[in-house]
Amino acid sequence: MAKRVVAEAYGGPEVLSLTESDVPPPGPGEVTVRAMAIGTNPVDYKLYSGAMGDDPAALPMPVGQELAGVVTAAGEDAEGPAGPLSPGTDVIAFPVPGAYATELTVPASSVVPKPPELSWEAAAGLMLAGGTAVHALTVVGAGEGETLLIHGASGGVGLLAVQIAVADGARVIGTASERRLESVERYGATAIPYGPGLLERVREAAPGGVDAVVDTSGTREAIDASLELVPDRARIVSILAFDRGDTGIKLIGAAPNADSGTEIRANAWRRLVELARQGELEVVVARRYSLAEAAEAHRFLAEGHPGGKVVLLP
Repeated sequence: MAKRVVAEAYGGPEVLSLTESDVPPPGPGEVTVRAMAIGTNPVDYKLYSGAMGDDPAALPMPVGQELAGVVTAAGEDAEGPAGPLSPGTDVIAFPVPGAYATELTVPASSVVPKPPELSWEAAAGLMLAGGTAVHALTVVGAGEGETLLIHGASGGVGLLAVQIAVADGARVIGTASERRLESVERYGATAIPYGPGLLERVREAAPGGVDAVVDTSGTREAIDASLELVPDRARIVSILAFDRGDTGIKLIGAAPNADSGTEIRANAWRRLVELARQGELEVVVARRYSLAEAAEAHRFLAEGHPGGKVVLLP
């Protein structure tokens, strides 16, 4: 029997329940993974909130999409994107619906080896935020010698985007709250506080201009400043400002009229794993909760400023 978190109804974190269920043996092309750490993401609670649909047939709804753990069993032809999988292999699994579980049988196609350089907790929080960061950076194409502005640089996606862009040779300016500036600078970016006067502070930090923008905050301030700074609006991408599509900026993610970047995200693991192996990518873990504390973890996530990834420990 495995423990797992499900949403018994649509609503807030109070609808989450810790239950037990059998773990089916892996069939052809599947593996069973024992979770060592589980990643949480805002979309997890948005799905059961009812904001993205409230079909009663989807209840009780399994929660979560990413985890890191150990393969305990492998079905016939269990081969992931990086090759065959066998019991005892340390892995990252994403996307895997119902990841808030102590053990889970999943498609091998969603499983890749975990780099030994990443802790379990860091590995569990790598793929969704990292895939979003890779997607955003691919869209704007900021490379060697260019100046990239990242709004919300201290968040889960933002910190990964900073590190990847720095590895690509870009000069990065990141916005954050006053108390998060040091964490942004730690990864090679010039950090500036958001708030009144943002546009002037960016211009002072980038006298040669800004070539591209990645927005992970979705605020009006961030988008308005970006439109003033970057003439080519195709080089401004946002993961949240879905109400600003009429400005000509690029929108990515699951919202209507946004670029889902399915192929980019499906292959992002290659870049993420390699950077982690090289020691050029670190996943900042902001808080840890037990699996039974999933509701509390979601309340913290909903505050909007975690300062890194929030993980659950089985």
